[in-house]
Amino acid sequence: MPTDFANGDFPLSFWPRVREYAVPPSMIETATARRRAGDWAGACAAANIDVDLRPRLVARHHGAQVAALLRADLRHLAPDLLRWHMPRIAPDGLLRPGLTLTLARYGTGAEAPHLVARTPPAWADAGQRISLALWDGSRRHESDRRHPHPRPSRRFRLDLHRHLWDARRAGELRARSGRGGPLPDAAGPLLPERRCAVDRWAAEAAILLRAEGRSGGRVAVRLGARHRVVLDVSDGGGQTAVSYARAPDSSLPVLPDAATWVPPDVELLRSGAIDAGRLHPLVAAALGAEGAGPAAEPERPGDPRVVECRGARHRIGLVDGVLAALDHDPDEVRREELLAALGGPPLPCLRAVDEAHRRPDCLPGVRERLHHGDTAGALAAVASLLGPEAVLRDGPLRDALETAARRRVAHGLFRAGLEGPSPGSLRPWDRRRSRDDGPHPRHM
Repeated sequence: MPTDFANGDFPLSFWPRVREYAVPPSMIETATARRRAGDWAGACAAANIDVDLRPRLVARHHGAQVAALLRADLRHLAPDLLRWHMPRIAPDGLLRPGLTLTLARYGTGAEAPHLVARTPPAWADAGQRISLALWDGSRRHESDRRHPHPRPSRRFRLDLHRHLWDARRAGELRARSGRGGPLPDAAGPLLPERRCAVDRWAAEAAILLRAEGRSGGRVAVRLGARHRVVLDVSDGGGQTAVSYARAPDSSLPVLPDAATWVPPDVELLRSGAIDAGRLHPLVAAALGAEGAGPAAEPERPGDPRVVECRGARHRIGLVDGVLAALDHDPDEVRREELLAALGGPPLPCLRAVDEAHRRPDCLPGVRERLHHGDTAGALAAVASLLGPEAVLRDGPLRDALETAARRRVAHGLFRAGLEGPSPGSLRPWDRRRSRDDGPHPRHM
């Protein structure tokens, strides 16, 4: 592994955690099985994607042809692959909040219907859920009124990159990833934190222009908040000129973000930060990186752990679904608990059990799973350590689970249109990572 990655300076340093926690293997397996069985709605549910559209009503409003195209896209939608490729933000790698991006566009013109994916605003992003909707620009739907940015983004769009969500086109990823390289001299004094797919810009710009009904022209490439590169693409799709502009003409088409940068999976493989076994199966197949890495030893949560207790090696393990001291009889445990309650020194075995409840070794992983919406995985990690019947004691672990539950309530209120980001709706530490969460995973 390169030194800069080990030190946390690598631009994609949060992506390994995203790949581990944001789209867990159990989600991929369930969503894939349901998609292959023809249950696209069940696949979306498995990938934590809400469906805010009714295909049966599409034919009435947009015609039978649009309805047929929509149904075909939904049947081949890989929602887990979509979640894998959704735009994310630093430092935690959470979904970019308040975003509406186009997956497919059915027709041309300002009122052509779009199949869109949406992320909730930051104050309601608990569970990291995504929603699917149909947007046509001509009427205000209920989902539009709830969302802060209902119009599809020009910068983030996947209708020109179906290989990032359509199972039929996933194999195109390798050809359209780009090798990455230095910026053109005309780009100005820019130091982008990610490698640009410069070798693909001309071809991707030509695809964009054709989608806009043009054979050639100028395209803006966003490299930062105030930095743009303007491409002049010839009729044949060749790149003829590159110029640097701090604020180019806002009417120019914008090269999609997915075409601007080399995908993070390509960079992670090149740097050795991830092995093929941790990639999405469709991504690994497209990149020719199939084959799992070294197999990890299976976890055996029922195995007791050894604790040094008063000169002896004792065991703590699960008894009737609860973590307990195995080498102390119940009467001794009750006496020691009473002694500790009166201020006496706790028994080392009981101290180890208490520490496991309040601040277990798995706490960082539990927090990461909760932040990325994998509640089932977080609860499974807790149950494997403390037992399914354990009652959590006060401490950071219980606080993390309670905070996640409160944020899920806030998300439900947002979905129902019952609450907005009013000053009293959420406490500040419910919005983002709090100090009680401990050190950031990057520094652990």
